[in-house]
Amino acid sequence: MELILQSLVQFLNIYLLLIFVRILLSWFQTAGWAQQAMSFLSPITDPYLNIFRSFIPPLGGIDFSPILAILALQFVAQMLAQVPMAVGY
Repeated sequence: MELILQSLVQFLNIYLLLIFVRILLSWFQTAGWAQQAMSFLSPITDPYLNIFRSFIPPLGGIDFSPILAILALQFVAQMLAQVPMAVGY
């Protein structure tokens, strides 16, 4: 049980990193290398980010949905990391 939870927490941390990299790459949309990386990361991260974009529209051309998406993932990862301690492992 603990191994599964640790693996899930690690997966969420890697996914957080992918979202963060995608956000940084969105600042360099005109660079060819950034476009290639974005075309790889967008299908992976956009389905999750679209959940938050549906109720947080971009304000003034700035998309704030990734902030809420990152906070939600961090919250879930922290809760999962605390489960073994709560059950006494």
